[in-house]
Amino acid sequence: MSALSIDDQHWLQPDTEVKHQRTPNVGGAFKAGQPDTIVIHFTGGRNAESSANWLCNPDAKASAHLVIGRKGEVIQLADFQTVTWHAGTSTWEGRSGLNRYSIGIEIDNVGALEVSEDGHRSWFGSNIPTLQVIHATHRNEDKPRYWQAYTEPQIERVEAICELFMSTYMIKTIVGHEEISPGRKVDPGPAFPLDKIRNRLLGDRTYDPITDDLISEVSAKSTRALVTADRLNIRQSPSLSGERVSDPLKRGTLVTIEEKKDDWSKVKVETEGWVKSEFLTTK
Repeated sequence: MSALSIDDQHWLQPDTEVKHQRTPNVGGAFKAGQPDTIVIHFTGGRNAESSANWLCNPDAKASAHLVIGRKGEVIQLADFQTVTWHAGTSTWEGRSGLNRYSIGIEIDNVGALEVSEDGHRSWFGSNIPTLQVIHATHRNEDKPRYWQAYTEPQIERVEAICELFMSTYMIKTIVGHEEISPGRKVDPGPAFPLDKIRNRLLGDRTYDPITDDLISEVSAKSTRALVTADRLNIRQSPSLSGERVSDPLKRGTLVTIEEKKDDWSKVKVETEGWVKSEFLTTK
């Protein structure tokens, strides 16, 4: 996955992983000192392309700055100094109308799933493979539901982009749509590690890990851990450019941690290699 950069017109530099598709659904330039917030969403759509097309349709009366696909590909719809219409009716820390203060990131994910005779279905009837399903309780709800999991490339891409925004703009807040519009919105939902990313980037120490049925009896003091991503790449070296040593590890795989280096862990299962530590849990 390539590192991204922002040009002097506030667009990501286009490459094989970045596409520009301008939306007409914008609200003018941000005021001085803005944006200072990032709002994370899921699209609820069929795929990244269809979601981007809808957000570029005037009839949608909605938009965002970015759409992140399942493979980590990026579609930029507006420059980062232009207001888009992603937050709707929203409040956070005494401010309302978060569109005026925030960059909106939409992640390709269908959200909550319906249980069917043959597995799990999206709201539009598509079957979701079991490896892409988690059972978890939303932060604003009291009972667990089934949700589509995010992919490792998506999570890595979103975190990298948030870090890029923090180094380019005056970003001080990262929130989910569910937090600024509780009761109205549920995205990005419990499948997205929002608190963990926010903790790492902004130093928020209130993170309470979300667990599901696959994460149970592993001791926090143990060198054993469970894989929490649906497909976790294992590499020869602790780097995203490191060569993959085997097929990705599946969610729920039990591994032995042999060594840690920065954000990476060297693990042993049937093979041995490096994985991102954020996709392992010991409790």
